[in-house]
Amino acid sequence: MLYHAHELYQAAIRPFRAVATVHRNLLLNPLNPFSYTIGGKALAAAHQVFDDFTRRYDKPAFGLESTLIDGKETAVREVVVATTPYCNLIYFERDPEIVGTRNDPRILVVAPMSGHYATLLRGTLQTLIADHEVYVTDWKNARDIPADTSAFDLDDYADTLIEFLEELGPGAHVMGVCQPGVPIMMATSLMAEDKNPATPASMILMGSPIDTRLNPTQPNDYATSRPLSWFENHAIMRVPPNYAGAGRAVYPGFIQLSGFLAMNLDQHLDAHARQFDNLIAGDGDSVAKHQAFYEEYLSVMDLPSDYYLQTIDRVFQRHLLPKGEMTCHGRPVEPAAITQTALLTIEGEKDNISGLGQTEAAHALCVSIPSAKHAHYVQQGVGHYGVFNGRRWQEEIAPRVAGFVRENGG
Repeated sequence: MLYHAHELYQAAIRPFRAVATVHRNLLLNPLNPFSYTIGGKALAAAHQVFDDFTRRYDKPAFGLESTLIDGKETAVREVVVATTPYCNLIYFERDPEIVGTRNDPRILVVAPMSGHYATLLRGTLQTLIADHEVYVTDWKNARDIPADTSAFDLDDYADTLIEFLEELGPGAHVMGVCQPGVPIMMATSLMAEDKNPATPASMILMGSPIDTRLNPTQPNDYATSRPLSWFENHAIMRVPPNYAGAGRAVYPGFIQLSGFLAMNLDQHLDAHARQFDNLIAGDGDSVAKHQAFYEEYLSVMDLPSDYYLQTIDRVFQRHLLPKGEMTCHGRPVEPAAITQTALLTIEGEKDNISGLGQTEAAHALCVSIPSAKHAHYVQQGVGHYGVFNGRRWQEEIAPRVAGFVRENGG
């Protein structure tokens, strides 16, 4: 019923948003003398903040239309090269005439299926595109997938990654941001054991919950503070009838977003207070930066219920991978089977999602990888988001990723 109540709230608030938009436009009209007063600007700013914080945000566009290659502006276009009911594999194709015979390494960027869209990695992808052939998993909103489509769980996630790595072919690399670390290790372990020629040349795991027993964070504590049955009864809901996936059991994105906001509520309130001040002051750059961030941050999608519950159970409550008890469709997952895939783990010093050591734990599981192919890096001064986006990512982390990839088969 909570999902239906959320939809009713969205419908009920829509007229108020429309009125706020009309009033804001009137208050900002240069023909209106009140628009030049502090009072007029303050009222217009209040309407803007109200609209920004209450409206529903659809999936943003990647917007990666160009990059610089050897100092030349190079066109980039999105190409869907493979698709499943739950995910599209997108390739960011660069202008072949400029790319020429560079033979840049192929890298599959696995976006987290954790509420936000893959576009959250826009900054990550923009940096990588200049020197790599970049592919990304573009997960679909579960509410838009017909209810009669087969279920999707953690094992199916690993199957999807194997399918996509086979699409890229031998010698490709895989990079997981946050949540995908576990399914990446599952897929790579199975591929290595099967001697699959498409087994990735390297794995780059960034802020991933490989072993959440180490330095548990608030989200880790939340996942372990209640039995699995509680999540099934309180977090899983049915999609309302106004969507293609009507009747499908999902973990709604708006609930996930509520958790994200609650973790740093003071920061978000302060950010909107600053936005109010910037609107009054006419600081266009700061206003645009704030809006760009929240248009991404407040855009969320629903997750398949089986996947969500299985992740809570296997990754956060029973810790099956670090305990050597993980299976995929009943088959044991053996990270020790990985012998040739290089492993780079990256953590943020101030990460409050995946605590220090949780990602590094992957090295202790991959005992058959030669020591020269192991690398670990902790980025000082950044939290979870800063590991894959922003200045530190561009200047300090991305060069390490690029160097590691080229040292290991790129």
